[in-house]
Amino acid sequence: MNPSLTLADVNVLPLPDFVRTFGGVLEHSPRYAERVARERPFAGVEDLAAAFTAAVLADSPEQQLALIRAHPDLAGKAALAGEVTAESASEQASAGLDRLSPDEYAEFHRVNQAYHAKFDMPYIVCVRENTKASILAGAAARLEHTPEQERETALREIGRIARLRVLDLVRQDSQGVER
Repeated sequence: MNPSLTLADVNVLPLPDFVRTFGGVLEHSPRYAERVARERPFAGVEDLAAAFTAAVLADSPEQQLALIRAHPDLAGKAALAGEVTAESASEQASAGLDRLSPDEYAEFHRVNQAYHAKFDMPYIVCVRENTKASILAGAAARLEHTPEQERETALREIGRIARLRVLDLVRQDSQGVER
C-alpha cells in the first residue's frame, strides 16, 4: 500500500473523514476511530497507532470482547466467501491463508472450532507477522491458555494488527519519520 496521508493531514482531518479513513483499523469498530480522533494532534505515526491500542485497553471488558469477536476466523467460511473486510482479506492472503491445501484448510477449521469451543471467540494473531506454520503452532500453544490469558493475548495481537494498519495509511519517509 502506498499511503497518501501525512501526519499533518491526519491531525486536521474533519471527524467524519478521520472515521472514514481509520474506521477499519480495528475490525468493524469505527467507534475507536472517533475516540482516537479526539486525542489529536499526534506527534508521530507510532503515537497515532498507540492511541488505537490505548482506546481498546481503556474500554470495558464487554466492549473488548465484542471487538475480539468482530474478527473473522482465519481461513474460515467468511474469508472463503469473500465476506471479510478488505484489510482482513489482504492480511490473510499475505500469510497464504487464501491458498490452503485441503489438508491445511481442514487443520485451520479444526483450530477455529477448538478455539470457539474453549474461549467462545476466534483465534486472533497478527498474520502479517507470521506464516501458515507459525500461525498453527501458535494456536496449539495458545489453546493451553486460560480464558483470561487468551483475552489478554488477543488484545495484544489486535494492537499489533492496528499498528500495521495505521502504518499502511500514513506516509512516512525512509527513516520512518513522517513527512
